[in-house]
Amino acid sequence: MSRTILITGATGNLGDAVLKKFLENDFQVAALVSNRRTSNLNATTRLQPFPLDLLDENNVQQVVKQVIKIFGNIDMAVFTAGGFAMGRLADTGLEELNNMYRLNFITAYHIARQVFLQMRKQDDGGQIIFIGSQPALHPGSARDKLSYAFSKSLVFRLAEVINEEGKGSGITASVIVPGIIDTPQNREAMPDADFASWVKAEEIADNIFHLSTPAGKQLRESIIKVYGESQT
Repeated sequence: MSRTILITGATGNLGDAVLKKFLENDFQVAALVSNRRTSNLNATTRLQPFPLDLLDENNVQQVVKQVIKIFGNIDMAVFTAGGFAMGRLADTGLEELNNMYRLNFITAYHIARQVFLQMRKQDDGGQIIFIGSQPALHPGSARDKLSYAFSKSLVFRLAEVINEEGKGSGITASVIVPGIIDTPQNREAMPDADFASWVKAEEIADNIFHLSTPAGKQLRESIIKVYGESQT
């Protein structure tokens, strides 16, 4: 029986790499994308795009129900959607904090909660994969990305809670922490950087796929740092 993966941000650089990796390995893919990006994906027997607003809790609940109606279950979920902002302590007010909190934590919470509730109904539970960040782990890296780092730090706490609540039901949560991802946008923003030291989206996708293997499923409470040669 084919396994099903749910991916948020499926048309982004990382989301697209994850989508392709799992399609290549015979997964069914529920690709969750913002309303304006659904035209970037074509539905097939194993790939179904679902437009949604991750900030709308009711919308998220309905979309997860649609995924179950089509695919029957969710074996793995990978949440790549989110936002980024620069800003030091002196530059970061409540508005900036709230914006990153909504884009990085509330979106993750809405979808993770609905996926968790579904996985609790499944005999084999399931795996939930969050995307963390270096600044959330290393205060030195957070100095000029304060609101982003704070919002991402909550993702680690959410994973910890899911791991506690998932004990005995086969539900696990992991956090992938990428270094600087080699994307066209990052190259444009940092033209003088050493691109060779950056991690590729495909390499992150490979590590996520490993978690779906029999060996990867044995990991618990994992924080996987995919930094490449980039420094913290």
